[in-house]
Amino acid sequence: MDAFTAGLLQRIRTTESDLTRARETGDDFLADVEQGELDDLHRLAAEHGVEVGATAV
Repeated sequence: MDAFTAGLLQRIRTTESDLTRARETGDDFLADVEQGELDDLHRLAAEHGVEVGATAV
């Protein structure tokens, strides 16, 4: 796995964790921000042929 792929997958995992935490604490604004970031990361992964697997939230 190259550095780009590893970094992208790590960012996705971190963003998923942050999104979960925002939802659990009831921070709707932060949840929206994190969801937008996650959507962008998934789009970026798809554009570069990076398989994300079962990490979707």
